[in-house]
Amino acid sequence: MPDISPIVTPTLPTNSVEATNLMIHYYRAEMTRMNAWRARLDLTSNWAITVVAALLSVSLSNASAHHGLTIFAMVIILLMLFVEARRYRFYDIYRMRIRQFERHYFGQFFEADPKGGPEPWLKMLAQDLRHPKFRITLTLAMRRRLRRNYIWMFLILLGAWIVKIASPDLQAGAYLDPSRPVSTIIGHATIGPVPGWMVIGIIASFYLCLAAACLKGKDRGGDEVHV
Repeated sequence: MPDISPIVTPTLPTNSVEATNLMIHYYRAEMTRMNAWRARLDLTSNWAITVVAALLSVSLSNASAHHGLTIFAMVIILLMLFVEARRYRFYDIYRMRIRQFERHYFGQFFEADPKGGPEPWLKMLAQDLRHPKFRITLTLAMRRRLRRNYIWMFLILLGAWIVKIASPDLQAGAYLDPSRPVSTIIGHATIGPVPGWMVIGIIASFYLCLAAACLKGKDRGGDEVHV
């Protein structure tokens, strides 16, 4: 039988100098990964802003463009929000590891906090490395990204959609009856076989859900960074 070479286990640091070098290199690695996921978040947000600007320019500059194009933009932005929330869950893991170093290691080095007392942050970090898991749910991640970025895009799309169905100049063949302005606007909101009142009801329900998600209470502790 061929000789099987023994498995060589890595040598762990044996003194304070080696331990310090290990901490520095690990911190740099976590910082690199955090920055990479942060760049992915910004990329998704930039895509969403580009979609909003492009579809609104087509919808509002062309009277023959249907108002359903704005609703389609809402669906696309909702999809972008879902994708960004998934990326945010990964980013949140590395961001919190960095915060552990900044608070318990570098913070104590620059100015020791005698009232803080010993905290098992290295033990918590070791458990997180052995058994990594997401710190937040996908729903919570979506709510955070919605509240900080995407709610403004949704509000812009809502305003553009209301202007589109309320202004006859922005819809080909549409007119506004001064005697029945509300019913006329409801008629403009019709999409194919779907009546206008149902379309308005769906949009109103959707934005009520967005408002409820944004107005929900705080979900971060005092030590966590708002991004």
